[in-house]
Amino acid sequence: MMSEFNNRVAAQRDILRVVNRQKWREELFGLASGAIDRWRNANQLDEGAELLILVRRAADKLFFLANKSQEQITEEYRMLSGEISNLIEQIRLAAMDHGARA
Repeated sequence: MMSEFNNRVAAQRDILRVVNRQKWREELFGLASGAIDRWRNANQLDEGAELLILVRRAADKLFFLANKSQEQITEEYRMLSGEISNLIEQIRLAAMDHGARA
């Protein structure tokens, strides 16, 4: 289903755009675990940092959606899509908070 794929890609772009609005030593280049770990290390973020936790949670949900077969894309998909939208807003707030402290 192309629209679900487009929605996942758009959500990933939104997350990267929101996070990278702040000044970082190194931007977040993707939502794969290796990219997130690299970003965390480069910017010396604490493992318990709210922004890091939210980014990882959103990445996990997007990965889960990406691996659903078309038969499984139902109410659960819509529910997870809503959760991802909420996470993007939480990431936006956490990024702004981080930027205000930096």
